[in-house]
Amino acid sequence: MTQKIYEYTMPGGHHWSFRMRRGTQLRLTDIEGGANVALLFYNPENLLERYNAPDTLKGQHTFKLTKGNCLYSDMGRSFASIVEDSFGWHDTVCGNLSAAACLKKYGEHNYQDYHDDWYLSGEDSFLTELAKYGLTERDMAANLNLFSKVMTDDDGNLQYDSSINKPGASITLRFDMDALVILHTCPHPLNPATDYPSHPVLCELTTAEPLTADDYCLNHRPENRRALDNNRLYYLEPPFATQAGNA
Repeated sequence: MTQKIYEYTMPGGHHWSFRMRRGTQLRLTDIEGGANVALLFYNPENLLERYNAPDTLKGQHTFKLTKGNCLYSDMGRSFASIVEDSFGWHDTVCGNLSAAACLKKYGEHNYQDYHDDWYLSGEDSFLTELAKYGLTERDMAANLNLFSKVMTDDDGNLQYDSSINKPGASITLRFDMDALVILHTCPHPLNPATDYPSHPVLCELTTAEPLTADDYCLNHRPENRRALDNNRLYYLEPPFATQAGNA
């Protein structure tokens, strides 16, 4: 039985950061449909360890992320597991909307004139949050984009697909290790919208059920088991319990 810890409705075009503890969950809901949530993860005890997009994809033999997938660190551990997902296809290859691209695409809407309705790029949002922890542009790894589906055509060109965008789509991340979470709700770099997309996202922090031997994410890929075993070694914990609670 999970218990809610905190709830926050994050406006579109904003940024945020916080620390998640191992054994907690982050549930994100696209309230209106069409949101993008960009995420980076760092180990708060060693900020050199961070989310690794290439290893996450090649280790699980996939181009998209959905329920069952783990989000790997560059030390071979799992930051988080996707335990629930009603959206079904999340991008982790297209990166971030740069400040220059945001200005060119949507025009200048600065804070002095527009206040909270200014147009923020994902790049500036990440840099603002990273600076709070002594991190810089050099520390900004390839990010995950939730609620954004990107496909390839026959020539290998990337295409943004809005056909599955719908209000109420949600995803739940169970954190398998302590993590510094950096996120923003700025537009996806391939979003074809001519007006700056700004959609709110409900963020719910809850407790998580203990990881058991029959866990879906643990058994989804052999690589996931290795990553979660690496977590277990990192925290010096016993083997995964059975559903009945026996070692």
